[in-house]
Amino acid sequence: MNSDQDMIRILFICWGNICRSPMAEFIMKDLVQKAGCSDRFEIASGATSDEEVWNGVGNPVYPPAQKILEEHGISCAGKRARQITKADYDLYDLLLCMERINVRYTRQIMGGDPEQKIHLLLDYTDRQGQEVADPWYTRDFESAWNDILEGCQGLLTTLQETKIPEY
Repeated sequence: MNSDQDMIRILFICWGNICRSPMAEFIMKDLVQKAGCSDRFEIASGATSDEEVWNGVGNPVYPPAQKILEEHGISCAGKRARQITKADYDLYDLLLCMERINVRYTRQIMGGDPEQKIHLLLDYTDRQGQEVADPWYTRDFESAWNDILEGCQGLLTTLQETKIPEY
């Protein structure tokens, strides 16, 4: 087992934590498990908004998002939406947002980004600066899946080259 300081902590962030960010959380968990390095990672997701959290209990992953994960053999059972907090900034090495508005609200919640931890997920692809469209509105969960998978694959490649070179 690796020491705590070797752990790479990633928090994926979207608006409600019921579609894109939980998809990213579970896609990334699947990728690192298949790569044999899941013991090096702590991966979670959260929301900038509190609208999917009622009386302290978060809503489950939106059924179409659950369905596309299941179609790819990935379970998100038990996942519930949660809103990010300022404390998350110290807990995670990377805070990866699905769109620019998430970046803006994450920076507000965190009180800035002095360590440059907050980025767009697609910045780890050849489509830097682009956003993962919200399938809640577009109803295009397949495109969201493809974008998130590409971002997570690029992220894992980057981390393998920089943070886990003995991989």
